[in-house]
Amino acid sequence: MRILLVSQMYPGPGDPDLGTFVAQLERELGARGHAIDRVAVDRRGGPRTKHAAFGIRVLAAALRRRPDVVYAHFLAPAGVLAVGAGALIRRPIVLTAHGQDVRNAAAMPAVRRATAWACARASAVVCVSDALRRELEAAIPAAAGRTHVISCGVDLERFAPRTERGEAPRGGQVPRTADPATAPPRPRFLFVGSLVERKNVVALADAFATLGAGSLTLLGDGPLRMALEGRPGVRLAGRVGHDEVPAWIADCDVLCLPSLTEPFGMVLLEAMAMERSVVATRVGGPPEFVPPSAGVLVDPHDVTDIARGLREAAALPRPNPAARESAAGHDLRRQVERIEAVLAEAVSRRR
Repeated sequence: MRILLVSQMYPGPGDPDLGTFVAQLERELGARGHAIDRVAVDRRGGPRTKHAAFGIRVLAAALRRRPDVVYAHFLAPAGVLAVGAGALIRRPIVLTAHGQDVRNAAAMPAVRRATAWACARASAVVCVSDALRRELEAAIPAAAGRTHVISCGVDLERFAPRTERGEAPRGGQVPRTADPATAPPRPRFLFVGSLVERKNVVALADAFATLGAGSLTLLGDGPLRMALEGRPGVRLAGRVGHDEVPAWIADCDVLCLPSLTEPFGMVLLEAMAMERSVVATRVGGPPEFVPPSAGVLVDPHDVTDIARGLREAAALPRPNPAARESAAGHDLRRQVERIEAVLAEAVSRRR
């Protein structure tokens, strides 16, 4: 198939962590022999006119390349723009909802109307978790009956277990190991993501402070950075590219993501694939793939419960083969096969 991939998030030179899940899906679809044309936004911020410019690029690509199917990530604005372009060239459209797009539709009437219009005209809508599917169908009844639950998947080769010396016995990049004399104390807790309110990073740091031991590394950046600076045992490492994330996970004992809500939680899956236990929010998608043997689910609104989760997860085995076993159910290549089937069905219906 010739696929026009449309996304409002994609890794770029200045934002290498932006929409990495879209890039990995594109890579795997290309490896399976499909021709991919991409129109994407690869940087954060920008002028208010950026969506208009994005729409023009989507339309131009659709007219020029005449794809078999338009495959869009995020319902609005990317999905709405993709549906408009697909309708003009009479091609099917498959949309993927990731979370914030669904919350925006539920909270903003104008966005809800545009999203409902797009969902009603799409051949299929993919949700990354069943929790997100339920949320979408409650906000946008037009999506009911055409939704598929398919996570973006985890690359089990890139995120493979590693030895204490940093070796990657099943392939992959060897991580940078710390000097034992200067390495942070254990247990080593790691957070990967944006330092924003939804990720609940201040509550995580508050919970860590009650433990009286170990270290907490925050890998990412955002508006809450200043609220986290100068805390004992807390290290702010900034943003890194997706290729560097496995090294950081290899050096941690527990990956933490106690978000106020989390539609899926890709980094949890990546840590589990590397045999690391996790602390995850019980709100949203994580309960669907984090069993008690792999991690601890916590109430994100309760600092005491987050602290409990940190203690209990640190007591789980390291490495934790049960975590890897759970992550294997979301093998990237298997998920891409499922997405490929949805795209192929949309194309066959048109014919």
